[in-house]
Amino acid sequence: QVQLVESGGGLVQPGGSLRLSCAASGSISSINAVNAMGWYRQAPGKERELVAAITSGSTTNYADSVKGRFTISRDTAKSTVYLQMNSLKPEDTAVYYCYADVRYSDYVSVGSWGQGTQVTVSS
Repeated sequence: QVQLVESGGGLVQPGGSLRLSCAASGSISSINAVNAMGWYRQAPGKERELVAAITSGSTTNYADSVKGRFTISRDTAKSTVYLQMNSLKPEDTAVYYCYADVRYSDYVSVGSWGQGTQVTVSS
């Protein structure tokens, strides 16, 4: 199995920046099977939503609400994905979760979630 450990969350003022990191660990075969990775977030009373995703081929996708402000990147050698968050707004406040799609075959795919890290944007 793949374990995901997030770091970098915290309290920041509006307009500030944070960089989240997510390190994947596990068996070599599992790590090699990781396809896409991404970041989700969930605010109180709201659905968990996709923030950004990146494939092993470095194709990226962003939610419209964060496009132009957030940047997702991936260091495959370190099995780590990052989320650089700039120009943070109070509405960005949420628990941010790292996600990995572990694709063992065309028909077997297992999702792995991190424990979540709190991001609070407030003055």
